Amino acid sequence: MTSSSAEIERAAIAEPIQGNRTESSPLWTWFGEPFVAVGDCAVFVLRALSGLFSRRFSRSEFLRVSAEIGVDSVGVVAITGLFIGMVLAVQAYGQFHNLGLDTSLGGVIHMSIVRELGPVLAAMMLAGRIGTAMSAQLGTMKVTEQIEALACLGVDPIKYLVAPRFAACLLLLPLLTILADALGVVGSSLICLKVFRIDGFHYWKHTTDYVTLWDLFTGLGKSIVFGAALSLLCCWRGFRSRAGAAGVGRAATEGFVLSFTAILVLDFFMGMAIRSVGAMFWQTASKLV
Repeated sequence: MTSSSAEIERAAIAEPIQGNRTESSPLWTWFGEPFVAVGDCAVFVLRALSGLFSRRFSRSEFLRVSAEIGVDSVGVVAITGLFIGMVLAVQAYGQFHNLGLDTSLGGVIHMSIVRELGPVLAAMMLAGRIGTAMSAQLGTMKVTEQIEALACLGVDPIKYLVAPRFAACLLLLPLLTILADALGVVGSSLICLKVFRIDGFHYWKHTTDYVTLWDLFTGLGKSIVFGAALSLLCCWRGFRSRAGAAGVGRAATEGFVLSFTAILVLDFFMGMAIRSVGAMFWQTASKLV
């Protein structure tokens, strides 16, 4: 490998240019740094995507990361889904019972779980458990110069380290979302049918009437976007970790906060977009009928 190619690889993982500024420059702090960070993140994402399509990572690394993300997260996602369904049933029963709409709880709770709470909570659990770990791992590799060593060996560290984590989150978060949805439905049904003694026939009839495959697919679509966002943001903060234990800890915290915020923001805009698309689809279908 030539020295020029090694310099190119090291430049790809270097800190973004911050420009000439002083500590007493609030204008740069408020307006300049965010633009630099957005540009740096965009370049990082493009390099990670190119690594995904060019398959610059090993299969063993992908399987190891997939086991860490998927298998090791089953427990926390399952418990979260089960208890969020139970909590929803307990909190909603009083209001619905006063209105005489006990059997409608099935449709309302299950739609909330499948469309919103399942994908959002699964993504948040993954961001807290796996996102911080990815930021800390990559941050430690950065401060111990392992990433620079990969670049010196002619390996693109972004493509080699980020692409398998991105692919694993993209593929496994929808599966974890299905698990959270299923256990949320089980938990809410146990409370409604066994504790509050709601009529089972009408309970499930309202569920099948109001919860459709469209709701399931929109939730799974959200989980794919959430998985991509949290993996890329957490890896980006890990690659931009500062030196020392404090720098690695701050990178892990920033990765979680950014991914958590991105999940909520993306959920809002995707919810609005899905609502508009759904309304257009049903209007078109009604006209055809």
